[in-house]
Amino acid sequence: MSASLFVSQRTKPKIRTQPLSVGSLIFDCMDQIDFTGPFEVLSRMPNSTIQIVAKEAAPVRDMLGLRLSPDVSIGETGLFDVLAVPGGYGQQALMHDEEVLELIRSHVHNEKLVFSVCTGALLCGAAGVLAGRQVTTHWSARHLMPHYGADLVDARVVVDGNIISAAGVTAGLDAALVLVSLLRGDAAAQEIQLAIEYAPNPVFHSGTPETAPAEVLKSFQNKYEPIGAARETEAIGYAARTRTQAHTSQS
Repeated sequence: MSASLFVSQRTKPKIRTQPLSVGSLIFDCMDQIDFTGPFEVLSRMPNSTIQIVAKEAAPVRDMLGLRLSPDVSIGETGLFDVLAVPGGYGQQALMHDEEVLELIRSHVHNEKLVFSVCTGALLCGAAGVLAGRQVTTHWSARHLMPHYGADLVDARVVVDGNIISAAGVTAGLDAALVLVSLLRGDAAAQEIQLAIEYAPNPVFHSGTPETAPAEVLKSFQNKYEPIGAARETEAIGYAARTRTQAHTSQS
């Protein structure tokens, strides 16, 4: 990955002093670190509150069975200053869920911040808010971004106006710290980083396709193939529907 942070030419969020509200979406078969990593940072952001949101006010389980409980259902919420959208295999089941997609869409259209982590970017794409926007996502799904009209950026964190995107899973920590720095200043973000002792120094260096041993990469790709194929089919279908709608509106 060529850059840790990319900031587009679009007007970026500004430091604020007023109280801020954060909503974190959760769903079945999500990747919990997409949620809990940013939660660790955003829950410490000064003068802010955070709510956990799901389709229903009932517990969900992540991909490996961890039980997570929401505070409210989507139907019980309004707009947040920041909406965090995680990824994980369960994202695929929500790509046509209009309640979830409208939640994302309404935040972008009302100029609230939407913060996608990993393949949460695919949900944002399905909501139709990535056209012409610069984004990143997990390396396994990066090639799908153009199908949603997005401009893929080779960076761990991308800030494009009111859309902030993180690459895979652990990049959510980096993006959350960037978000805090944008809204509360660098010092606030740095203090949170110090408090959680976030100082990456991995024992192994197989965190990207470029650095992973060939046999490790192949093993992952074999396991990922079914969901990867489903995601590609969905992305191609979205692009085809978008072209058809554009053609119809021009006729």
